[in-house]
Amino acid sequence: MPTPPVDATATTAWQELSEHESTLSPDLRAWFAADAERPTRLTFSLADLTVDLSKNLVTDETVALLLRLADEVGLADRIAAQLRGEHINVTEDRAVLHTALRRPAGTTPVLVVDGQQVDTDVQAELTKMYAFADQVRSGAWTGVTGERVATVVNIGIGGSDLGPVMAYEALKPYVQAGLEVRFVSNIDPTDLAEKVKGLNPATTLFIVASKTFGTLETLTNARLARAWLWETLGTADDDASRNAAVAKHFVAVSTALDKVAAFGIDPANAFGFWDWVGGRYSVDSTIGTSLAIAIGPDGFRDFLAGFHAVDTHLASTPFARNVPVLMGLLNVWYVNFLGAHTHAVLPYAQYLHRFPAYLQQLTMESNGKSVRWDGTPVTTSTGEVFWGEPGTNGQHAFYQLIHQGTRLIPADFIAVANPAHPLTDGGVDVHGLFLANFFAQTKALAFGKTADEVRAEGTAEAIVPARVFSGNRPTTSILAAALTPSVLGQLIALYEHITFVQGVVWGIDSFDQWGVELGKKLALEVAPAVQGDAAALAAQDPSTKALITKYLELRA
Repeated sequence: MPTPPVDATATTAWQELSEHESTLSPDLRAWFAADAERPTRLTFSLADLTVDLSKNLVTDETVALLLRLADEVGLADRIAAQLRGEHINVTEDRAVLHTALRRPAGTTPVLVVDGQQVDTDVQAELTKMYAFADQVRSGAWTGVTGERVATVVNIGIGGSDLGPVMAYEALKPYVQAGLEVRFVSNIDPTDLAEKVKGLNPATTLFIVASKTFGTLETLTNARLARAWLWETLGTADDDASRNAAVAKHFVAVSTALDKVAAFGIDPANAFGFWDWVGGRYSVDSTIGTSLAIAIGPDGFRDFLAGFHAVDTHLASTPFARNVPVLMGLLNVWYVNFLGAHTHAVLPYAQYLHRFPAYLQQLTMESNGKSVRWDGTPVTTSTGEVFWGEPGTNGQHAFYQLIHQGTRLIPADFIAVANPAHPLTDGGVDVHGLFLANFFAQTKALAFGKTADEVRAEGTAEAIVPARVFSGNRPTTSILAAALTPSVLGQLIALYEHITFVQGVVWGIDSFDQWGVELGKKLALEVAPAVQGDAAALAAQDPSTKALITKYLELRA
């Protein structure tokens, strides 16, 4: 049996935080007016990121108590246990070593876990992936007709899709000219149909990303893609031509080499990873093969270096200046003491438009748990709903609720100083105009607008209440010089570790995901009924039976 986690609610720090919250009246206006050093004291450097926590609803006492909570739940020991490869994923009896994926070659001491030379194995797979990426980028790898690859189609789901597509979209300025990557994930046949529309099979390469090579959605889409390829590049009833087409137009990211071979993919063109890499933590493994092809091995190494910089910060920086620790503890403060249920992530960088969706899986699949790692019930609320859209689009959609609604919604604002496409409009720097919104929104959320200020603008008294902004809406601002591969890696690793910190405080296993299994299992049981099996239909509950019956009527 695993050692039970410390019950955070039974610690002295938790009790003192509860008492502190009961007497705290957040007033960011007054706090800033009384403390000129607050922005300096609560702004931190993390690799290439500047992280301003000063507009959060905390005092120095709040921060001190949160840091004491981290000590009392054993956060330092838990971080160290993860980094050295202990089996902290207890329900699956696995180490959690996504941090090993980005350890630079030659790092000492060598990491050995469960008898596995982790560093050696990781570098071998990365080297293999880089060599393949170079072949595709140079044109040395050709399709069955001898033409070079123009489009890579990544077929995966969950972490095998969300990470690569988010990173590809974020790093489009670094993509090699003449190459395009598309992503298929949904088993809805529309997804594949739209993604292959307009493509030339002779210049298309498919990457099937599935560790077990058995994921229903991924393998269904892979078979459909193979059939699409065969329509042009394979001859009916000619296995040799079909096999040749698959061998030159399909590769895999999987460790199930027997299944890869049975599909028709040469196992030599399969790139592996390990059980200690969770799907939602795998974009920096060979799951990122499509990204390595797009931005090149040097770009991918830079990407990994960004992750590693944050890993090093987490492991070596005192908690009082440790950004992922502080941000994770702030999230605990908002969820467990101030009653927040959601958390907005608002990138003021259009290339990060898929980042909030990526974080949804990272945070909600990790910390959406109601039992602790020893199987006992949690003792407090866990998790939060992550969501968001790029600014300024969100300003014209949901910011109203954040500014003047009744719900507390902590928000992270992310921006870069130097855009990939600097443009001017009538002599005005458009990016500067864009970031004026970034700065103004956090200012408005923090400080609001009083009734007297509204009246001073000449507003009719009857309308004054509607135009008052209460302020004291917490935000964190994250600013980088530019959205480089390294900076993207830093952002991802930051949120990985924030998520872990929260999980440690709550005493949960942030690295399993049993909650996704039941629906998948039931889908297999329901499938025969959907295909017309009367006995399977009769076995369903009344609601499901009625819905399937209606579907069959509509389909007919």
